[in-house]
Amino acid sequence: MPQTIGFIGLGIMGRPMAKNLLKAGYTLVIHSRSQGPVDDVAAAGGTKASSPSEVASKCDVLITMLPNSPDVELVALGKDGIIEGAKPGLIVVDMSTISPIVSQKVGKALEAKGVTMLDAPVSGGEQGAINAALSIMVGGDRAVFEQVLPVFQAMGKTITLLGPLGFGGFTKLANQIIVAGNLTALAEALTLAKKAGLDRDLTLTALAGGLAGSKCLEQKKPNYVAGTYTPGFKIDLHHKDLGLILESARELGVPVPVTAVIQELFNALRVKGRGGLDHSGVITLLEDLAGVGE
Repeated sequence: MPQTIGFIGLGIMGRPMAKNLLKAGYTLVIHSRSQGPVDDVAAAGGTKASSPSEVASKCDVLITMLPNSPDVELVALGKDGIIEGAKPGLIVVDMSTISPIVSQKVGKALEAKGVTMLDAPVSGGEQGAINAALSIMVGGDRAVFEQVLPVFQAMGKTITLLGPLGFGGFTKLANQIIVAGNLTALAEALTLAKKAGLDRDLTLTALAGGLAGSKCLEQKKPNYVAGTYTPGFKIDLHHKDLGLILESARELGVPVPVTAVIQELFNALRVKGRGGLDHSGVITLLEDLAGVGE
């Protein structure tokens, strides 16, 4: 077990992931843009650091969990970034969902300092992070993966090495296509059922027992029944992921027509000021269009 883990980015997902590392017995050095989550994880046993550079100077494995590609580049390679404090032998594990191309770029820059990198985005939402039940999709060197595996096991249940650096990111983008499609299909189905006069709770129970059942349905059922969409994963973030998917698909020459339509639905939600809702909140747009909103 590495003596010390660094963790940068204590948002909706990062905070419970960091706490699970503390529960597993790791020493944790933490840094985040918002002070509240830092104070919370420090109260659970983490040690505060003033910059990514300071975190890098004090740990053996450094995890980042950040919103987007520019954030990872800045934290890794910018002023007071990881690269400035890193010692040879440091392992950086980026668990954010970002462009796989950016992951490879950052990895190459860090390699020049004797630092190795894995990209390891996750799926499972806030509840999966809290329960240490995430699916972790990893790209990078197998020997480094094996070294970090016990750290992953403190945060997730399904941990898969997909190939070289960047392959974790490509797998996560595939995951986000499926999740966005599932949530949008649920939104259409439940809006149809609502306009027909069906009870939502009973409808979801019936759907869950057949081929239409899914983890999205299971995890988001409380949102649909209550009609409230407190974020476990924000529309804003999934909209960002859909942009990454379209960008990668263009680079690879892969048509993704359904994903393109869904991105426009998510964009419409953001225009309406709903980007802070949970991504299951796409249903609110469909309900508006059908004239059955609250």
